[in-house]
Amino acid sequence: MAREVPALQAVELECADEGLAREMTRWLTHLRAERRLSPKTLEAYARDLRQCLTFLAEHWGAQVTLKRFAALEATDVRAFMAMRRADDIGGRSLMRALAGLRSFGRFLEREGKGKVGALSAIRAPKIAKSLPKPIQMAAAKRFADADERAGEERDPWILARDAAVMALLYGSGLRIAEALGLKRRDVPKPGEGDVIIVTGKGNKTRMVPVLQNVLALIANYVAMCPHSLPPAGPIFVGARGGPLSPRIIQLTMERLRGALGLPDSATPHALRHSFATHLLSRGGDLRAIQELLGHASLSTTQIYTGIDSERLLEVYRSTHPRG
Repeated sequence: MAREVPALQAVELECADEGLAREMTRWLTHLRAERRLSPKTLEAYARDLRQCLTFLAEHWGAQVTLKRFAALEATDVRAFMAMRRADDIGGRSLMRALAGLRSFGRFLEREGKGKVGALSAIRAPKIAKSLPKPIQMAAAKRFADADERAGEERDPWILARDAAVMALLYGSGLRIAEALGLKRRDVPKPGEGDVIIVTGKGNKTRMVPVLQNVLALIANYVAMCPHSLPPAGPIFVGARGGPLSPRIIQLTMERLRGALGLPDSATPHALRHSFATHLLSRGGDLRAIQELLGHASLSTTQIYTGIDSERLLEVYRSTHPRG
């Protein structure tokens, strides 16, 4: 039976009439319940739409009504995008804003509240393509070695915990939120299993293999941890026994990358990038890597083919006799 999603608090807008505010509330509820978008994405979409409506109210010199919004013209949308770009807003943020506005327009159309054709006539802003920066294989392995931090004045169990988390990020390609969201019952003991069930974006679950040496590191941390770790509780906990904050792992990597002489791009998420890139460079199947990473679209995973191609070209240029 599907879990009932409580209604969102009604949106209140000074720049728009009650009818438009009501449709905005219904749209956000739809995105959360049906599309299962994350709270951060919902917050960003709501903020973008508010900014657009505020701009339109000033642009038109009147409160935005549902009827007037449905009659939106392409010039109005371009004026809003130009205003946002003048505020030094990047291409990705502008693209997200346009995606949110289009989503709201499609929702109004499905509900019979009008057709906002101007939104589909606007081209998405161009954004510079940036490839993820993976960490070299040898360095990625060192992040999972607690001995690398032997000189730090920290409890041994905390060093073991951090090493286990980073080994899991690199060994299974998890997002940091996925790793820290694992319950103790989700992680098998060494020799008793080799997969974990991970809850990713949109509360979607997937099965991910986990290496025995990673399970051994986790088991070592669990044995050293001074706090109670019940089966239904988080397996990774903070110094006081509560859920472990992602910021702790981020700070740990900041210290380690300084000691290892790595750039600022060496973040917890870079371990996930490294997992994908290193699998691909060793002949991993792109579809299989897509499943392991939990990407909804293969096009998202294909970015790693660009990384591998760049690496091969670099080797070619530096080693070919005619290079």
